[in-house]
Amino acid sequence: MKSSLSITEYFSYFKDKRLINVFIFGMSSGFPWVLIGSVMSAWLKDEGLSRSMIGLFGIVFGAYSINFLWSPLVDRIKLPLLYNWLGQRRSWILLCQSFILLGVVLLAGLNITQHLAIAAALCLLIAVASATQDIAIDAFRIDTLDESESHKATAAAAMATSGWWSGYALLGAIPFYMADIPTIDWPQVYYFLAALMLLLMSCVFWAKEPESNREAVHAELERIYQAKLAANHQDSHSAKVVAWLAVTVIDPFRTFFARNGVKTALALLAFIFLFKIGEAFLARMSIVFYKEVGFSNTQIANYSKLGTGLITIVFAFLGSIFNHKYGIVKGLFISGVAMAASNLMFSWIAVAGPQEHLYAMAIVVDGFTQAWSLVAMVAFISMLCDRAFSATHYALLASLGNLGRTLLSSYSGVVIDDWLGGNWSLFFILTALMVLPSLVFLYLIRKRLYELENNYHKNAK
Repeated sequence: MKSSLSITEYFSYFKDKRLINVFIFGMSSGFPWVLIGSVMSAWLKDEGLSRSMIGLFGIVFGAYSINFLWSPLVDRIKLPLLYNWLGQRRSWILLCQSFILLGVVLLAGLNITQHLAIAAALCLLIAVASATQDIAIDAFRIDTLDESESHKATAAAAMATSGWWSGYALLGAIPFYMADIPTIDWPQVYYFLAALMLLLMSCVFWAKEPESNREAVHAELERIYQAKLAANHQDSHSAKVVAWLAVTVIDPFRTFFARNGVKTALALLAFIFLFKIGEAFLARMSIVFYKEVGFSNTQIANYSKLGTGLITIVFAFLGSIFNHKYGIVKGLFISGVAMAASNLMFSWIAVAGPQEHLYAMAIVVDGFTQAWSLVAMVAFISMLCDRAFSATHYALLASLGNLGRTLLSSYSGVVIDDWLGGNWSLFFILTALMVLPSLVFLYLIRKRLYELENNYHKNAK
C-alpha cells in the first residue's frame, strides 16, 4: 500500500490533540521499564550481584508476556467510582499508576541487599501494574482514532513510540546522572523517580476519554448468547453470567481467529513472537555490559539514555513517514535487518573496548532500529485489532511479542556466563543471528500481510 500524501500534509496529523494524549500516555508506558529495568540493573550491579542474578531478576518482565490473560477484564469491568469520573480506559490507567507509585516508594525505603526477595516482589508488583496499564493505554490509542482514520495509524504509532522512549530513555537518563553525584545513593534516586511517577499520573486528567460503541456491541453479543441459552431452558440468572463470561473471555479470541483464519492467525502469532528476541537478549544485559567494559554512569546516561531517546524519537517520525508511504510490511523488513546490524555494532565495542566514538555509532544504529521496529510493529498490531475488543486483541498480540523479549531474555545472563564464558562479542553475534528466523518467516507470509494491510485501508475508506 502506497500513499501519495505529501510530507507536509502528513505532519499536520501531529497537531491533533488526541495524538498528543497518545504521546503522554506513551511516556507513562515506558517509564516503569526504567524503574525495574535499567536503573534496577545498575543498582544491583553496584551492590555486587552476579550477571546471572541480575538477568534472572528480569523474570518479573514476564508479566508483560501474559497480560492478555486478564486483558478481557480491562475491556469489560467498570471500576467503582473511577469509571463514572474518568471512563473505562482512563480509570484503569490511573488505578495501575497508583500501584506503580506505591511500589517505587517502597523500593526507595528498602535495603535491597538484605531484602532481595522483597525487592523482587515489589518489582513484580510494578511489572504487573505496568503491564495492566499498557493494556488500557494501547486500547486508549486504538479507540482514540475512528475506523475511518486509518491514515493516521502510523502517526499514532510514531507518537506512542516517541512517547515510550521519552519516558524510558529521556526520563531514564536522569537517575544515571544522579547516581554519579557522590552525595546521592540509589534509594534517593528512587524517591526522585516516585516524584516523576506522580507527575505522570496527573496527565490522566488532561486526556479525553475516547468515544466507542464497544459497550453496545458487547450488549448485543450478550443478548444473542442469552437467547440461545434460554432456548435450551437455562434459567435467566445463570444465562446472564454465562453470556457475560462468553463475551468477555471467549469472543475476543474467537473473533481474532475468525477474522484472519486459523492458519494465518497462527502465522501472525509466530512472527510476532520471533521478531524481537535477539534485541531483547541484548537489552537485558546492555547496562551490565556498558559498566563492565568501562563506561561510567554519566556516559551511559549520555548515550544509552539521552542519546538513544532523542535519536529514537527522530527516527520514529521518519519511520512513520516511510511506513505510511510504502507500507508497514516493508517497514518491518527494514527494521529487522537493522536490528541484526545494531547488535553487531555492540560486538565490535566488546572487542575494541570503551571507545566513545564506537559507542556513539552503535547508539545511532540502535536508535534507528528501536524507532523503526516499534513504529512498524505498533501500527501492524493495531491494524489486526477489532475495535469491540481492542484491549484484549492488542494485549494478546503485544504480550506474545513480549514473551520472547522478557521471559527468554531473563536467561541472557546465564548464556553469557555459563555458555559463552563471559565472551561479550560472541554473545552479541548470537543475538544478531536470532533476528534471522523472524525475517524468513516474514518473507514467507508477506503476501497475506500485504492483503491484510490493503484491506485495512480499503475498509477505512
